[in-house]
Amino acid sequence: VGLRATKAPDSAALCCNDTFSGTGGVARTPGEPLRVEPRAHMVLFQRCLARALGQRTLGGSQQRNEVRVPGWACTQGARFGSAEPGGCRSHSRAAGNSGAKERTLIAVKPDGVQRRLVGHIVQRFEQKGFKLVGLKMLKAPEEVLSQHYHDLRKKPFYPLLLHYMSSGPVVIMVWEGHNVVSTSRKMVGDTNPAEAHPGTIRGDFSLHISRNVVHASDSLEGAQREIQLWFNRNELMDWDSCDQSNVSHV
Repeated sequence: VGLRATKAPDSAALCCNDTFSGTGGVARTPGEPLRVEPRAHMVLFQRCLARALGQRTLGGSQQRNEVRVPGWACTQGARFGSAEPGGCRSHSRAAGNSGAKERTLIAVKPDGVQRRLVGHIVQRFEQKGFKLVGLKMLKAPEEVLSQHYHDLRKKPFYPLLLHYMSSGPVVIMVWEGHNVVSTSRKMVGDTNPAEAHPGTIRGDFSLHISRNVVHASDSLEGAQREIQLWFNRNELMDWDSCDQSNVSHV
């Protein structure tokens, strides 16, 4: 549902479907125009704006309902974000801010740490708008790695994978945000760097399928399991960023 606001003549009357009580408590019967003082224009415009926003599109068709205020006409039916002359432009949602808020596990593998890529990877997730709530650097114990990669135990490369992941320090992170699980998978790119798109982390930095820089949880359930495996609850921080918390009292 969208709105388009256009300037109407000053002599325009308020045409609404419900009885309206204006200044001084004067009531209006349905269909009867009401003259309003200029100082009440903004109040009436806000009410008409709220009324139009409350309308719903039924049967897949877009309805156009017009309400008039002295000096303004609000028309339902224009799309949000349209650049029509005199139209109301909406603010589009920032990237990564739609959908349910989630947490995911991101791990910079030994080759990513050795190549000094930790800062680049952190920067990408911060610039995307996600929030870092957990971080640690460690040499991964083999028993933790065996649980992390339990679904690959029957693969022929499994022993080499454990050896590689325990060959040096890794940086384990938990990121929070809207749809962070699926979005982070897109940011990381394909497991095979030859198939990873430029602009993804693996597409830009990975050299070989066995040295692909970074790990990202592949599902919401997988993320929850991996976070519990690598982090204790007291190692994760709940905090409000300045663009999310109410700072009006400052």
